[in-house]
Amino acid sequence: MSLVLDPAAQDLLFREARTANTFTEEPVTDEQVQAIYDLVKFGPTAFNQSPLRVVLVRSAEGRERLVRHMAEGNRPKTAAAPLVAILAADNEFHEELPALLPHFPQAKDLFFSERPAREAAAGLNAALQAAYFIIGVRAAGLAAGPMTGYDAAGVQKEFLDDDHTPLMVVNIGKPGEDAWFPRSPRLSFDEVVTTV
Repeated sequence: MSLVLDPAAQDLLFREARTANTFTEEPVTDEQVQAIYDLVKFGPTAFNQSPLRVVLVRSAEGRERLVRHMAEGNRPKTAAAPLVAILAADNEFHEELPALLPHFPQAKDLFFSERPAREAAAGLNAALQAAYFIIGVRAAGLAAGPMTGYDAAGVQKEFLDDDHTPLMVVNIGKPGEDAWFPRSPRLSFDEVVTTV
């Protein structure tokens, strides 16, 4: 059985998509970012909690502030990418639940009154949304360079607050010259899937 998704779209989103390490100077527009969000916001999260929050770093001053918190090997590509997104989990997402889950507004207090429960749920579901975000960037014909090599406490202090936990930094743009490292191996179906 073949997939319903067109093979060219499969290549764009998965097989040919890579983590970019260099970018052209072509800007990423606000309209592109809005289109990406308008697509990926429909991905499922538990209780429709939607805890992902995005900080777009465009200005030279903001870029300078971010680059100093990146791991040494990530600094040049973050400094050169046309747009950088800090993806974070909102640990106070439950405040939006009455609007996001109108048929079950009591979920806010029933399941998420305690901070540890919110942090666990926000971390898992925002990470899921971050994966959608990367696919959305690819769907826009752009390359994404997601990274976790940075000083998380520094990024949180510089760009967020105590209620938001940084998950990753994503460089976004059109791939530049020598953008790709060789593709690393993947596990086979039989190594991953067990049927019981």
